[in-house]
Amino acid sequence: MRVHRSGTTLAGAALAALALLLPLAGPAGAAQDPGVRQVPARGSASMGMGVLEHDGRDGAPGGISIQAVQTEGVDVSSHQGNVAWSTLWNSGVKWAYVKATEGTYYKNTYFAQQYNGSYNVGMIRGSYHFATPDTTTGAAQADYFVNNGGGWSKDGRTLPGVLDIEWNPYGATCYGKTQAGMVAWIRDFVNRYKYRTGRDAVIYTATSWWTQCTGNYSGFGSTNPLWVARYASTVGELPAGWLYYTMWQYTSSGPTVGDHNHFNGDLSRVQALANG
Repeated sequence: MRVHRSGTTLAGAALAALALLLPLAGPAGAAQDPGVRQVPARGSASMGMGVLEHDGRDGAPGGISIQAVQTEGVDVSSHQGNVAWSTLWNSGVKWAYVKATEGTYYKNTYFAQQYNGSYNVGMIRGSYHFATPDTTTGAAQADYFVNNGGGWSKDGRTLPGVLDIEWNPYGATCYGKTQAGMVAWIRDFVNRYKYRTGRDAVIYTATSWWTQCTGNYSGFGSTNPLWVARYASTVGELPAGWLYYTMWQYTSSGPTVGDHNHFNGDLSRVQALANG
């Protein structure tokens, strides 16, 4: 009996010690260290997800001069799920971009509802690709994009595809590339996209990221329309080579869908971009 009690006591003590250790070993019981950057799942990236963290918000977003005519638009990804397109249309949103792909490994599961739904309410719409230059070549990602919703047709309602090139949510800010290497990767993508579609891809980026990761390269400004991200009352400094923006993502906290944008011109200019 004495041996039995001793064994029970020892086993109980071991279990108690294990119970104390378990919360530290498993994520279910572990407290998140606020100093450790949480890496999102591959495929979950969306346009502008790094803007607030890196550039912040400066004043009331989206201010424009009284002389400037702007046309309201939105951008969406799987985060928005099924989008209330009629609500957006009735609020004055006339164009939209939908995430189609990321890298060569992800396709937006809500793409059909978002891409076709925006079209069906009357919007001019297009699609975008979230670039991951550390996974495959620019040409491979351009092909994946075109093959999975990133194509273009001259129907007056389809905008050219967008290369979303910005902060890396999964690792090193510049995806482990030198500035020259990043420029070469972007060129590889846009050249392949034009070969496949006949259109110059729009480049979406932020001035701060572009400066850090491309050395503020100016060589795309004469060919590729600029979509710039800055959550502020003014658009601020543009990346080198572009004299003006075509689109400006000015907030991630707009009505119905968070990401709202100005197109630099009236609806006829949006249609002109769609028509090439």
